[in-house]
Amino acid sequence: GIGHGNASVTDMAAGVLRWLGEQGTFIATVGTGFVVAALASVMNNMPATLVGALAIDRADVAPLTRELMVYANVVGNDLGPKLTPIGSLATLLWLHVLAGKGQRITWAQYMRVGFVLTPPVLLATLLALWVWLPFVPSP
Repeated sequence: GIGHGNASVTDMAAGVLRWLGEQGTFIATVGTGFVVAALASVMNNMPATLVGALAIDRADVAPLTRELMVYANVVGNDLGPKLTPIGSLATLLWLHVLAGKGQRITWAQYMRVGFVLTPPVLLATLLALWVWLPFVPSP
């Protein structure tokens, strides 16, 4: 059923994130952000956030790496849905509202803009996270 399918996705994601976490903090941060962004763009950001959180929890990585991955999960799931209209329910609703007002935006138009703008913004945000977080005092 659906629960079993989600468990499989989480297990696969945990394996990918574990590998990313073993590559150092830079790869772990940027890789996690891009992996979850891709997942959110096709799966929707709400369940993708949960899958990312569960996968990070299962990945046995150093504490700083884990914290970077947690924040990268949030960033990736916030920006990833901008790649496709199905990444977020809000986008689908806005496209419907706009179409009702005579402003039709096709999925192809949306994705062309999303694929140009989202990756560089995602990368810049993840780089800022990677540089900034180690300097923040732990609670």
